[in-house]
Amino acid sequence: MQTQEEFIYFPEKQLFGFGSGERLFLYNSADFSIMQEFIDAHAGKYIFTCLSYDLKNAIEDLTSEHADTVVFPLVVLWVPGYVVDISTFSFLQGEETTENRSVAIGFYEKIISEESFECKNTIHFEPRISRETYINLVNKVKQEIQLGNCYELNYCQEFYAQQVTSLDTFSLFRTMYRQIKAPFSVYMQLEDWSVMCFSPERYIQKVGSRLLSQPIKGTIRRGKDIEEDAQLKETLLADKKELSENVMITDLVRNDFSRIAKKGSVEVLHLCELQTFETLHHLVSTIVCEIDPSVTLERILQASFPMGSMTGAPKVRVMQLIEKYEAFRRGLYAGSIGVIFPNGDFDFNVIIRSLLYNKEKEIVSCSVGSAITMKSDPEKEYEECFVKVQKILQFFG
Repeated sequence: MQTQEEFIYFPEKQLFGFGSGERLFLYNSADFSIMQEFIDAHAGKYIFTCLSYDLKNAIEDLTSEHADTVVFPLVVLWVPGYVVDISTFSFLQGEETTENRSVAIGFYEKIISEESFECKNTIHFEPRISRETYINLVNKVKQEIQLGNCYELNYCQEFYAQQVTSLDTFSLFRTMYRQIKAPFSVYMQLEDWSVMCFSPERYIQKVGSRLLSQPIKGTIRRGKDIEEDAQLKETLLADKKELSENVMITDLVRNDFSRIAKKGSVEVLHLCELQTFETLHHLVSTIVCEIDPSVTLERILQASFPMGSMTGAPKVRVMQLIEKYEAFRRGLYAGSIGVIFPNGDFDFNVIIRSLLYNKEKEIVSCSVGSAITMKSDPEKEYEECFVKVQKILQFFG
């Protein structure tokens, strides 16, 4: 296979983008007018899009002061020279040549390779904060809730490994994806960054005049057999804390959509619907609305980003508290990766359950979080985070 230094791959959409092309990188500040100009200038093309959580600072009067370990750009808009439907080797963007078709076939052969990832060097992950510190900070968040400063806050922590000089990131992604099979997974290799995302959650989708968001709140593991699996489903559907979290975030998304929707069009299609994934059961709500053709992506992001499932409610206040109590800069984590299609439709995920690798800085970051409410037990929340991160880090031995 011809080596592709930069490429992006969406397994569920079977989209493979590669080759040099126009791109926009924004680092320290985001100008939405510049972003919209780039999108308009490349109308009719596939535009792969990365939005870091800290884009919030360009939407609200907020800051991010914590150290940034991965140092991923604030915004990336990328129009690869070639986009291929890897299931049929159809070139959707860029001219098909013998060489480019060979690249696509070679990449497909790499996808179906049965070789599993092997961690050749010892990679030790450390938590950014200790268990004791985590429990103390979550208790402080609960105090904020008791004082009426917020209702729910998605509190996150980072696990990281340093001096990682060599990592076969795509082999790792392929091995993990086969076990997790999350519907909004994506792999991206761009300059010094590798993104391995196994997200089950959709942030926002546009199809014609319809917007759709599907926040997840409520999680339980799969059972070891059919009987246990059924019992765990019932347990999740009866969990008042999980149901309450989901309802609060659904209401937040409804409010976000109402800022840009046609009057009376915001609707909750499904509330706390139980959906089963490869390794977990989730409660997923589906909110839709209709928008006018004049509503741009710029306006949609300003109304709805970051996604409520990764902040809490009320959104602006909890983002201030997140900055106060978390010990790392989220960066790309809790942001979004997606694609803008040639017809102007788009589909963006929520970046969770992910590994972010900066080859130059030799660091791998894996962040994890959970929703904190008055009913939260800090020790159980920590254990939940540890279980989530363990499912990813187990691949390192």
